Amino acid sequence: MRAARLIKMVLLLQSRPSMTAAELARELEVSERTVTRDAQALSEAGVPVYADRGRAGGYRLIGGYRTRLTGLHRSEAEALFLSGVPGALREMGLQDAASAARLKVSAALLPSLRDASRTAAQRFHLDAPNWFREPETPALLPRIAEAVWDDRLVTARYRRGDGEVARELEPYGLVLKAGVWYLCARTVRTGGGSFRVYRIDRFTSVEAGEERFARDEEFDLPGFWAERAEQFARSILRAEVVVRLSPQGARVLPHVVGSLSAGRALAGADAPEADGWVTVTLPVESEEVAHTQLMGLGPEVEVLAPTELRERFAQAARRLAGLYGT
Repeated sequence: MRAARLIKMVLLLQSRPSMTAAELARELEVSERTVTRDAQALSEAGVPVYADRGRAGGYRLIGGYRTRLTGLHRSEAEALFLSGVPGALREMGLQDAASAARLKVSAALLPSLRDASRTAAQRFHLDAPNWFREPETPALLPRIAEAVWDDRLVTARYRRGDGEVARELEPYGLVLKAGVWYLCARTVRTGGGSFRVYRIDRFTSVEAGEERFARDEEFDLPGFWAERAEQFARSILRAEVVVRLSPQGARVLPHVVGSLSAGRALAGADAPEADGWVTVTLPVESEEVAHTQLMGLGPEVEVLAPTELRERFAQAARRLAGLYGT
């Protein structure tokens, strides 16, 4: 642990003209007294660390010293390609590897380019979760992420419906969608299992063994996810309702029911009426969901069928009239 910290301290000093004890303590997550001891240890080991005394003082390397410890480990190199998603790195337990990789890259750059990471961070930040939703990191995510990186078979228990199922899985990849983590994995069966998607927060236990699986190099994680996401979106649209939409209602419809459902409905719309209203058949998840979604359109939508849903809207209209009528 201390050896890794000493290396990190050298790389920090190599990437900057000088650093105060407080800055080093913050970067290394230790006390300033520990920084002083570490600087002394480096000096005794032959690393020319010089301490400038006084209020404006700090630590720096002298004599153009350059360490050769800048080669990237595999985990650091992989984490470097994810450095644009710091939240995801932290949740997967890869922040240390990414930090070490950035330091090594910074140490290898020309002095005029060493502020590149800072200037990039000032200009781009990824905030993946939806608004008004506080994301929670699943407790088992770091363990699953480690198995994904190492291609290790896992034995897991997964909540499905009212019960749990046991699965032996080949964990191929992780996907972060709107603040929710998913695992794309292949079930272990004789003759090869099928690829499936699992929500990480529904795993109740995960155990990674020593055995590694042979990864299918033709597996395309982005392509697989896009295909399954589209299949899922289409699969939940099991019912249909017939509605009339005002021009404003037609414009807002994709924001209320989603682009897939709205696109299919509007593509098959009847010819507009004289006042611009159109009649469409809208694919929906259920009548209950349709009621909740279409209420957001207010007077810009009229439900024509089914009769039960139209009556629910009529009842809601009467209640609103009672609240707002004179």
